[in-house]
Amino acid sequence: MLPLLTKLLRRSYSTKLSGSQMALMARGLPRKKPIIGVQDIIVVASGKGGVGKSTVAANFACSMARLGKRVGLLDGDIFGPTVPLLMNVQNEPVVNDRNLMIPAQNYNVKCLSMGMLTPLESSVIWRGPLVMSAIRRLLKGTEWGLLDVLIIDTPPGTGDVHLSISQEAPITGVILVTTPHTAAIQVTLKGARMYEKLEVPIFGVVENMAYSICKNCNQRMDFSHNNFMNSLPRKLISLPLDSHIAESNEKGVPVVIKHPDSDYTNLFTQMARQILEILEKKNSIKPKKNIES
Repeated sequence: MLPLLTKLLRRSYSTKLSGSQMALMARGLPRKKPIIGVQDIIVVASGKGGVGKSTVAANFACSMARLGKRVGLLDGDIFGPTVPLLMNVQNEPVVNDRNLMIPAQNYNVKCLSMGMLTPLESSVIWRGPLVMSAIRRLLKGTEWGLLDVLIIDTPPGTGDVHLSISQEAPITGVILVTTPHTAAIQVTLKGARMYEKLEVPIFGVVENMAYSICKNCNQRMDFSHNNFMNSLPRKLISLPLDSHIAESNEKGVPVVIKHPDSDYTNLFTQMARQILEILEKKNSIKPKKNIES
């Protein structure tokens, strides 16, 4: 499968480009086109690493599926993919007669990740052009079928993956993830600024690992009272730091599947309903896309 991802332009430029050169380079950028069969694309992002983006993406995807939506989950983290573990989809996808990858499916969510294309113990050591080519292949070289929403889990930072996705396909909106600590909020704010410059709507922020519930007294213990959270877009939900979520991740069963009647599931369902309301309003105003493949 890897040879399919390695056909790319090998020449790079390190010098400063003139105005005319930049115009010529812009002509070579991919044209932003909808993905056949996909109604809406939602990106889960944060400039900061280690804040739980993949956990949020997996549980959000499963929550949307539990509400009856046709959902896909794309792992956009080329170097540190985690969707195969979180969604328990390890096998390499097959390719159909049109050279399109068929995503694996679990918990009624179609999943695809670079982690399904490379050995578990191997490292992907690529420069930007290869990363961009891989993202293009994962997005456009896949038989997604008919999806109400494709959720894309992204890596930390504001680099190649985020720009490639925004250039390749129209993003409906972004969900940002952060912890309530100043360092995480400051970097997440950088991620928010990037998507604002790209003119991509930000649906809101998930405050992850914000508190814990005492097992003895059932009281909530907040880890931070950071007013700097007000500098971010509106808060969608606050999630606890809890061993049940971590345990579910390790076993490849998202917490909304393993504990469907829990408070965690209720929070993810609450967020899914908020996003669905936004999507329904958007799609009622604009002419519906032709999602027939």
